[in-house]
Amino acid sequence: MYSIMASYHSLVSFLVMATTLVASQQCDLQFDGRVPSDFNAATLNTDNGVFDPNNVFGQEVVRVKIFTNVNRVEPGLGGPTSRFTIIARTQPPLDTDFDVGTIPIEVTISDDSIFAPSADNVQTGFRRAELLIASNDGTDASTTGVKTLHFSVMKDASRPLNLTHEYQLVFLESNDFSTNQFVLKTGTILGADTADPDTLQLFGNVNANPPQTLFATPFTEDVFHNFAVTLDFDALTTQVFYSQDNDALVAQTETLANDVSGQGQFHFGVLKKGLNGGDDIVKNGEQEQGIDEGIIFGGIFEEDSSSGCISLSV
Repeated sequence: MYSIMASYHSLVSFLVMATTLVASQQCDLQFDGRVPSDFNAATLNTDNGVFDPNNVFGQEVVRVKIFTNVNRVEPGLGGPTSRFTIIARTQPPLDTDFDVGTIPIEVTISDDSIFAPSADNVQTGFRRAELLIASNDGTDASTTGVKTLHFSVMKDASRPLNLTHEYQLVFLESNDFSTNQFVLKTGTILGADTADPDTLQLFGNVNANPPQTLFATPFTEDVFHNFAVTLDFDALTTQVFYSQDNDALVAQTETLANDVSGQGQFHFGVLKKGLNGGDDIVKNGEQEQGIDEGIIFGGIFEEDSSSGCISLSV
């Protein structure tokens, strides 16, 4: 794995928007990937306690941009807001005991976003850059018991995806790298008949034949798409909750059978698969030139739902 040092081998471009989380945290946290408002490039390059500074990036520089006057996220202007990094909540009550400044971030890829986990494994068929939670080492408690993962995603109109490709935006990769127990995708799904590539599709374990579509929704522009995914690692089930912008989450599925065994690590970013890769899309997939694409992420966190607790109104 690459270490993010002065000669960073990655591109993860961060869109930073001034926000304050003012909703109360209802459940015990397993991990918190919401980025503090004072997070910067120097912080990213250290053992910062939020993201692992060693994984998973392509071969270029990490850049952080700070935007202090972005109109679409100013209070009262009606712009897109992630449920998990609240930008404007003008109606009381406000919980000043949990007033945590947090910022959405953007993960971007370019032509040089080629991940090479080893010298003889250079993933030239992919363009990818992903964030991994610092405490999530593959065998930790985030993939045991009953947990609920929260995250928000939004398009960047200035860095649009090429929807002729398949993209993985959020996924849990098993500790032996043999499967993804769930994965949020968009674009043209390889080996499938994708009616509308401009759709967010949440799939169950990709080793199922065929993989189960747990939930799908149009990938609307200028909207934060909020997800909560309850994963029961004992009963091997998954349940999906969803909302947009600052709306409370609503259950979209019942508890569904889905093999989430194998522990592993959660990935948040952009993994763009190549075209016409045959049996080895990892190395042989074709990518066009001039890639400048990104996805904005709102608050990422996981809570312990072993007692049935799920924060639907955070």
